[in-house]
Amino acid sequence: MKGIVFTEFMDMVEDVFSPEVLELIIEKSDLPNGGAYTSVGVYDHQEIVRMTQNLSEHSHIPVAELLEAFGQHLFGRFVVSFPSFFENQKHSFEFLKQIDSYIHIEVKKLYPDAQLPRFFHEQINQQTLVLYYISSRHFEDLAVGLIKGCMLHFKDEGNISRELCSYKDQQAIKMTIELAHA
Repeated sequence: MKGIVFTEFMDMVEDVFSPEVLELIIEKSDLPNGGAYTSVGVYDHQEIVRMTQNLSEHSHIPVAELLEAFGQHLFGRFVVSFPSFFENQKHSFEFLKQIDSYIHIEVKKLYPDAQLPRFFHEQINQQTLVLYYISSRHFEDLAVGLIKGCMLHFKDEGNISRELCSYKDQQAIKMTIELAHA
């Protein structure tokens, strides 16, 4: 997993909780590098899993809730760090439908060794978009947080439901996004 995810997670923990809480979860997570991450490095995703689990134990906030909050934070950071991805985008659905066909292609140009999840989409109608999330890492809570961050950015209100399914003979998470307005 790209180091930018780790550095942003640590920044969020520091900002939302405290530098002391960050140090505590780093120490408790027994990380091979002692918590020293660079944004361009590549690290085992299990390290962020351990940190999130330890943060959950410390804060009494469920892991799923922490990952969703982190996803929202991360989307906001992407808006600041990669403004070109958001140019000419007026609606969350426009952006979300381009994750695999544009965003991830551009990410691969910046980070050729990035191992990205796959997203496929079906536009059901003007108010409903289905995303199929496929990843061996199972960070669907993070993906939901990123989607929520996207919706906030584009000022779209609505709900996201999800269910386990099969898509193109692969295990997937089907995320149905229903907007409150079109």
